[in-house]
Amino acid sequence: MTAGDRRKNVVLMEPAAEALRDEFLGWQCRLRQISVREGLGRPSSGMRARVSTLDGTELAPAVTLLLMREEPDESTQQFRFQVQKTLDPVERYEKALEILSAWYYQRPRDFSDIMTGLFGPGSAFADQLLLHGRCELEFIEYAKGYRIPCSVLELAEKDAFYQATYWHNRLFNANMPASVRVLSFTPDWTHSADFEVEIGED
Repeated sequence: MTAGDRRKNVVLMEPAAEALRDEFLGWQCRLRQISVREGLGRPSSGMRARVSTLDGTELAPAVTLLLMREEPDESTQQFRFQVQKTLDPVERYEKALEILSAWYYQRPRDFSDIMTGLFGPGSAFADQLLLHGRCELEFIEYAKGYRIPCSVLELAEKDAFYQATYWHNRLFNANMPASVRVLSFTPDWTHSADFEVEIGED
């Protein structure tokens, strides 16, 4: 039985839910620091969520999601400036790693618990998520895991989280198509859970 098959019907009280949220954000910031400092920014397994319906039907084995800062405007401006500063994709990539490794993930309390994902303009998967309206995200890395039910919404282009997601991705991908879509994933911490992954477990 995999970690994803062992579902918990536990409702957390508010203090426990808030503690779980803070723990998850700290864990995510550490994973992302390691990614940019040691992995050249490549998303690790803990940054790529397994996405399923609330009854456990898998929709996607791994979807890369971004953490959003509570106040993203300043960092978005920096990302936009670096994208527009040069057409050299290597220079952009190196600058992105410099920004993200230096200070971006230093303080987990600066981040919202809302995550975002970027999808192509005709993404059938994005349509599927929006049709369900809710999904469950499962993150696993270093024998640690989190299972988080979320509500899913599509963000307007003018939304601050859309802009943050767009320009963050443009730093790493100079060939992004036009009219990309950004979905937000808002956790329900009262029905979330963390778990340990046993050695040898899939």
